[in-house]
Amino acid sequence: MSFQQGLSGLNAAAKNLDVIGNNVANSSTVGFKQSQAQFADVYANSLTGAGGSSVGIGVKLAQVAQQFTQGNVTSTNNPLDLAINGGGFFRMENNGEVTYQRNGQFQLDRTGFIVNPTGARLTGFAAGPGGTVLTGAPTPLSINTADLAPQITSTLDAVLNLDSGSAVPATAPFDLTDPATFNSSTAVAVYDSLGNEQTLQTFYVKTANPGEWQVYAASDGTQVGAGAIATLNFNTNGALTTAMPLAAVAIPPTATGAAGPSVVIDFSGTTQFGSPFSVNALNQNGYASGRLSGFSIDADGMILGRYSNGESALLGQVVLANFANPNGLQQLGNNMWAETSASGNPLVGVPSTGSLGVLQSSAVEDSNVDLTAELVNLITAQRVYQANAQTIKAQDAVLQTLVNLR
Repeated sequence: MSFQQGLSGLNAAAKNLDVIGNNVANSSTVGFKQSQAQFADVYANSLTGAGGSSVGIGVKLAQVAQQFTQGNVTSTNNPLDLAINGGGFFRMENNGEVTYQRNGQFQLDRTGFIVNPTGARLTGFAAGPGGTVLTGAPTPLSINTADLAPQITSTLDAVLNLDSGSAVPATAPFDLTDPATFNSSTAVAVYDSLGNEQTLQTFYVKTANPGEWQVYAASDGTQVGAGAIATLNFNTNGALTTAMPLAAVAIPPTATGAAGPSVVIDFSGTTQFGSPFSVNALNQNGYASGRLSGFSIDADGMILGRYSNGESALLGQVVLANFANPNGLQQLGNNMWAETSASGNPLVGVPSTGSLGVLQSSAVEDSNVDLTAELVNLITAQRVYQANAQTIKAQDAVLQTLVNLR
């Protein structure tokens, strides 16, 4: 008599119950991937080979395979919460140890690094000068909370329409305090080297020559230069014929210790039509210093900081990693996996490239456990356990009969 089949069946059913129980327990764990117990039959080895009528000696647990299917995405109020929609894992680092996870619940530590609840740091590409990403080896990402340095104004793009029906001013020469000496004017804020704001005014005076206008400038109520800074000429279709951009206009600073802006004005696109004076665009590239007021992470992993001066700056880029065989990863607990020889080398890249998914900020990926299905599986596993217990009971009854023979 052999109790091997029944005992192996009980053991397998118990393992299956363990796996199902673990899935149920983690049905609310962010980023958790459900597991499935996979079994294999067992046959005894024979020197002469197994015959066609061999009876198996039971079952064994072949592996516990994780199911890396996509979980539902739930919105949160934390801008650092990230959900991966598609393939890939977050790449984490803790004292040189690299791990991987799908749980995107992150926060800032006291030094500004983006960390998970266990203190491991999220890695990615750091931001370089000029809003570029320093690609190469991923490094721990941090949010730089320092003030954004001011930028001195160096260019001004002005797109206007000058009224072709305007008359030549009756009063000359130009005087910025006398509206009778110019036809139109506009103003824009510009910034010196320390971020102090100055007001650059431009005045437009029609001359007696057809299609010709003179441009004068002033800063904070003081004329810049001894005369006109430029002459604009238009053809009979109202299109600008003067080569652009103009030479730089040097504006004296108003703050002690600051360098005044030297502004290159570009009137490309300006017209002279028979309609009232209008300003269609007036864009300059300077700004004052600003404090970090918030940040966001886009689908490509770009971390963009928002500053109190209305500007934004790139703070870094999150990277993801994927594996040829995710089931070969070693489970470490705390929602983390580690690379093994079975998983293959990590394929690191930015989101939305290759086999890597996209990121969703202010969201997390829920567990992919189907609780209803797991409860049904739990009932089935319980019946299987009871059935295997019955085979042992039957073997015991047969053995008892043999013992009682006289």
